[in-house]
Amino acid sequence: MTISTELLDLKNLGPSFSIDVETSSRHYKIECLGGNAIRISGHPEYCPEPVRAWLQGSIDREGAMEFGVIGRGKRLVFMLQEPRRPVTTSKVRHVHVRESEPQPKSSPSVH
Repeated sequence: MTISTELLDLKNLGPSFSIDVETSSRHYKIECLGGNAIRISGHPEYCPEPVRAWLQGSIDREGAMEFGVIGRGKRLVFMLQEPRRPVTTSKVRHVHVRESEPQPKSSPSVH
């Protein structure tokens, strides 16, 4: 199930969630890893393939940071792990959240 939202607080999500963020110029795919740790892709130079990063939050028009939040109409800020550098996106247009399907537990084999 996918949910569209205006404001998303990452602390409310666990590792089973993924987020699609459409900005004015790019489409980012984010996998929650727990806390503010994420795996992100979508920028052709910084993260063309999924890389580990930390979600910093969103910056509004006045430059005020909301930590741990992805907000529509604001710029997303994340910190790449390697090389360690902050990335600020263009304005977020859409945020879609979905929970991964639970993986079936394997049953022990009997011999």
